[in-house]
Amino acid sequence: MSDFLSCADLVTDLSQIGVRAGDIVMVHAAMSTVGNLINGPDTLIDALLRTVGPSGTIMAYTDWDARYEALLDETGRVPAVWRDRISGFDPQRSRAVRDHGVLPEFVRTTPGALRSENPGASMTAIGARADWLVADHALDYGYGPASPLARLVEAGGKVLMVGAPHDTMTLIHHAEHLADIPNKRIKRWAVPFAGPDGTVWRMCEEFDTSDAVAPQLDGIDYFTAIVTSHLEKGRGRQDKIGAAGSLLVDAKQMLEHAVAWLERNGQ
Repeated sequence: MSDFLSCADLVTDLSQIGVRAGDIVMVHAAMSTVGNLINGPDTLIDALLRTVGPSGTIMAYTDWDARYEALLDETGRVPAVWRDRISGFDPQRSRAVRDHGVLPEFVRTTPGALRSENPGASMTAIGARADWLVADHALDYGYGPASPLARLVEAGGKVLMVGAPHDTMTLIHHAEHLADIPNKRIKRWAVPFAGPDGTVWRMCEEFDTSDAVAPQLDGIDYFTAIVTSHLEKGRGRQDKIGAAGSLLVDAKQMLEHAVAWLERNGQ
């Protein structure tokens, strides 16, 4: 008998872990852990869309494949000799960052997908509320109140981790923005945007989430600590989707716990 997993198999698993019709679900996945899917990552996307139904929505964190950042100088700018050689960010064409696995690019290129316009914090959504989720994404502080993450929480959405490590839960970047802790690091850098007349450069600013958001949190794997302590309070549901150990949490509950954890441990 074949060891393939079908869309129907994953729909059963998604329903078992608690995904419901009408849900807004932000998904992270380590596809290599899920099993031998009959249509690859599209099988998981199709299963999610079937499970949330026509009134539901799925979302993924795409970021973008901004290799040019290796050229930034100490002021956050690209040397003049390179500026005309770098393509600007285009929500419809720019690839999802490779570091987050294959699923975000598969979501981005699924027919009907819509992507937000903040390059580094960009999200892609498919479904009934996709346009609302990704619209008007702030170009500065793109993990803050004017972000798809904030709207996910506002709408009572959920976060699904399909075999993905706890330290990859992007929602915690929203908590980093909101938490009242001192000495947050700020990143300022030049970003190229594709325009009708060519590339337009703009200085952008946000809390630096490339490492710990503040020096007093250096050396602490606080994403994992936050998710683990949330689960220890009896929150969230854990089960398998395909072969992947998976986790489903309420986004609002997760955010409130993360902000409280950061404010308690980040002073």
